[in-house]
Amino acid sequence: MKTIAIFGAGPALGLSLAQRFGREGYRVALVARRQESLDELAAALPNIETETFRADLLDPTQLTAAVTAIEQRLGYVDVAVWSPGALDQPRVHVLDIDPDTLPDQLELLLQAPIRLATRLLPGMRTRHDGALLYASGILARTPVPQLGNVGIALAGMRNYVLAANAALSSEGVYVGVVPIGGLIKDSAAEAAVLNTPAQFDGFDMDTLQLTTLDPADIAEVFWNLNLKRDRAEQVVGSGL
Repeated sequence: MKTIAIFGAGPALGLSLAQRFGREGYRVALVARRQESLDELAAALPNIETETFRADLLDPTQLTAAVTAIEQRLGYVDVAVWSPGALDQPRVHVLDIDPDTLPDQLELLLQAPIRLATRLLPGMRTRHDGALLYASGILARTPVPQLGNVGIALAGMRNYVLAANAALSSEGVYVGVVPIGGLIKDSAAEAAVLNTPAQFDGFDMDTLQLTTLDPADIAEVFWNLNLKRDRAEQVVGSGL
């Protein structure tokens, strides 16, 4: 039986990914910061073999320990998905970015995703099989000045994914990215935009075109990318 590990699992995309891959017979490893949230997700997957692992993805030691725990409990990871929310990360205008503090700001969206790949790729390359899939944002492709640091991180992640997939294409290992151009229904990001719009003062929301997307539809994109492995990127939604 194959295993999918979802890093940054939440009640929108994370749950839909678990359901979609679970229908195909995958065991599911859910990784997130709060055990309460993990327990709620697991309860929503009654017919899917599910294990939960609590870890702060910003902590390199906890991230590595989570992967090791998954391997000990479920065997090696066949598919890993990186999909944490980033609402609690600083949003810095491109003209206000401090290059000395930029690495700290980009940990969740660039450094930690690469750290996960560094941990998993050796085993996948030895087995000549495996997939790393990354949920991204449309800022990876279209810059927005008010979100300068976020866009830099996502663009870096996208570049890494495309280059890694090209480098690994002959080894049976797949790396893919899904830039999401919209708000995911029932996600924390959707709730923030709808319920606390003041924190987005200064943003032209009409220009951002943040339409609502069904997480089940996005999960289908992830499934098809993993299944076909014929391209390294697929944009979901119109976004910017």
